[in-house]
Formats: sequence, C-alpha cells, structure tokens
Amino acid sequence: MSFLDEDYLLETAAARELYDAIADLPIVDPHTHADVAEIVENDGWDDIWEVEAATDHYVWALMRNCGVDEELITGDADNREKWTALAEVFPQFAGNPTYEWVHLDLKRRFGIEKPISAETADEIWEETKTQLAADDMRPQELLAEMNVEVVGSTDDPTDDLEYHERAVEEVEGVDIVPTWRADRAVKIERPEWTDFVAELEAATELGTDDFDGFLAALEASHDYFAERGCRACDLGIEQPVSRPVSDERAREIYQRGIAGGSLSEREVEDFQAYLTEYIGELNAAKGWVTQLHIGPVRNYRDSLFERLGPAAGGDISTQDVDLAKPLEHFLNRFDDEMNIVCYTIDPTHYPTIATIARVFPNVTVGPAWWFNDSPFGIEGQLEYVGTVELLSQHAGMVSDSRKLLSYGSRFEMFRRSLANVVGNQVDRGQVPTDVAHDLVERLAYDRPKELYGF
Repeated sequence: MSFLDEDYLLETAAARELYDAIADLPIVDPHTHADVAEIVENDGWDDIWEVEAATDHYVWALMRNCGVDEELITGDADNREKWTALAEVFPQFAGNPTYEWVHLDLKRRFGIEKPISAETADEIWEETKTQLAADDMRPQELLAEMNVEVVGSTDDPTDDLEYHERAVEEVEGVDIVPTWRADRAVKIERPEWTDFVAELEAATELGTDDFDGFLAALEASHDYFAERGCRACDLGIEQPVSRPVSDERAREIYQRGIAGGSLSEREVEDFQAYLTEYIGELNAAKGWVTQLHIGPVRNYRDSLFERLGPAAGGDISTQDVDLAKPLEHFLNRFDDEMNIVCYTIDPTHYPTIATIARVFPNVTVGPAWWFNDSPFGIEGQLEYVGTVELLSQHAGMVSDSRKLLSYGSRFEMFRRSLANVVGNQVDRGQVPTDVAHDLVERLAYDRPKELYGF
C-alpha cells in the first residue's frame, strides 16, 4: 500500500467493497463552523494558505509545536511566507490526521500527489494559485464537486442570519442550515456575559433588564432561527450541571449577574442548570436536536488567549469531568421528548455516554470529536459503541471544520475508517455481507438525515 492510494486505511477486501459502496454518497454535515458569507459571496481564495491554514487551529497548534514563530502562523507575515514555513515543517506532521487531511485535499481537489515539504513548497504554491483562479474552484462549485448536500453552520443567538437567507436563493444544490449555539447565554460567570445580554436585547428588540424579558428574548431568537430552517441547538460545556432549580432562584441569580454582582460557584451552577433545562424545553417543543459538546477546557494556555483570543488552538482535553450524575436530571426530564447527541472530547468518557445511550433511546453517541477524529480515534469509538450500544444508532460523522475543503477529506477518512471496522467484522464472521452494506450506508448518509430531520 502506498501513500493515500485506493486502499488507504482499508485492510481487507471486504473493507474495500464496503467503502466502494459509500464513497460517493452525498455528504450530510450537521455540525461545522462554516463561513456562510464566504459560501454565498462565492469569491474564492487567492492561495493555498487561505484554503488550508488561515482558519485552522489544528494546523496552528502543530506549527507551534514544531517551533514556528507566531508571526508565521497568525501574525502579519504574508501568506506565501506562512505557507513556506508550514511546508518546511509539514513532514513532522506525519502520523497526525492533519497530515492526511491536507494531502487528501491536494490530491482530491487539486490533483497534486507530491508530498508537502520545503522542496515542493514553491511548486505547490504556484500550481494551486493557478487552479484557485478558475471558476470551478470557488466555494459553491467545490461544494457541488464534493457532493455536499447539507451544511449545518454554528451561529450565535444574536446573529441575523442574513447570509443563510441569501443562501436559500443564491446557493443551489446544498442546504445551509443554521444551528443555535447558546453557550454565551448560559455562562453567566464570564465577564462578557452582560455583553451577550445587551446584544440579545438589540437583536430581538425585547428588554432584558429582568429575567422574564431575558427568557422571552431567548425564545424570540429561537423562533427566528426555526423560521430559517434551524434543526439543532448546540451547547458547549466543560462540566454538565442538571438539577431542579426554581424560577425564583434563577431570577435572583440573573438580577445579581446583570447588576455585575459576584456569584458563588453554586449560583453559577444553578443558573446553568436552569437555563439548560429551559433551552431543552424550547428545543423539545420544536423537535430540534440538542447537541451537548462536553469536556473541553477552553483557553488553557494563558499567553495564547491573551494574544489571540478564543479558538486559537489553546484548548485541551481532561478526564476530570463527571457525566452520569450531572446529566441524570436533564436526561430524565427529556426522556423520549427530543433527540440528544452527546459529544465527549475525552475518549475515557465513551463508556458512560455509550451506556447512557443504551438506556435512553433518544440519546445518541456523537462522532469521535476534535482530538479523536483520526483513523485511530474513529475506529476505536465505532468498535466500542457497536459492542455496548448499537452501531446502527451512532450519529455518523460531522466535520466540525472551519475550512470548506476539509468536508471532503474528513468525510473520506470517516467512511474509510467505518468500512474498515465493519469489513473486519465481516472477515471475522460476525456480520453478513448484505447486513454490513446496509450498516455502512446508514451511518454514512441515512442516519444523520433521520436524526436531524433534514
């Protein structure tokens, strides 16, 4: 087997047969960080750095680990200098999925098979720059070429969704649906929480001076998103908290928070618990999926956050997250009332989530996420979930990506990994071939459409 050849990740003939059956299915990507304006405007990109690294904190983190100066990552150096710096260290990325994703992008979208290195940097820069000038390399054309059917973006409740509205009229062949990302509403302990409250008031034109007004404004935003095709809510939380909290208790905490008063840890947790349940009620009423992204410790490296802010590659994973007891009230409150997808950033939490999904049919194990979306992480998760819960009920794949070209490469990696897992089961006599075909086709396409109601 040679680098990224037709048998890439496929260890058996059965795996190859299964992959061939799903390779060309449309891509349904419920969770991305898509730049919807970029897609609608359809202006394209000038160079390979813009395409592959300008928005990708996976790339940034690995460059830093190779000793590249920040000026050549997120600084003011020009894009060619940044690309050259990336190419010089790119061989050191080998073994990390980023190495495969970027090379898959080059091979599938540009027809370039030469590995990235200091020796090939200039040639790849020039060749891709020429190709990117062509009309067929603009965002909408690439989405069509990659056979992307659905893109779920990630959007703040205060967003006006102007570009989503334009996409309905101006983007053919792909549904771009918003996702209501409510983190800022819940995190009352953050200094910027009051900024969110003010922005929500401005966006909805509903007063948020009191708690009832705040809840009404959240509901108005929720309605606004629903009218524009939203099918899911997203909550990113380090430590889940769910327990009964009275309206009076939540109202008192809100008034202290809005006045700038200090809050105890218990008050912060009670507000999170109350608002998470309130959001769940809104989601259940509309038939939305509630996505819980659990566990990341955000902005762990202080100097990086101070220089660049969030989403700069300074987040980490931790095992120190309790799941069973903190989720118990929420899951029982919404038992059979709505679909809940649980993503856990640390793989040691898969047993808890998989057994919860075994007990609650409306709970689904989310894709191997963030630090786990590699062949190693994907295959391990699929194998475990399939033995504890039901592989057929797995959520499938999401790219979670900030760059458009990676929809193709990340879904290819997932589909090859899926085919390899199920192909091995066929070869071990665990699953008949026809059942295996149905299973991989379901996870590659049908399951996410069913789950999210696309």
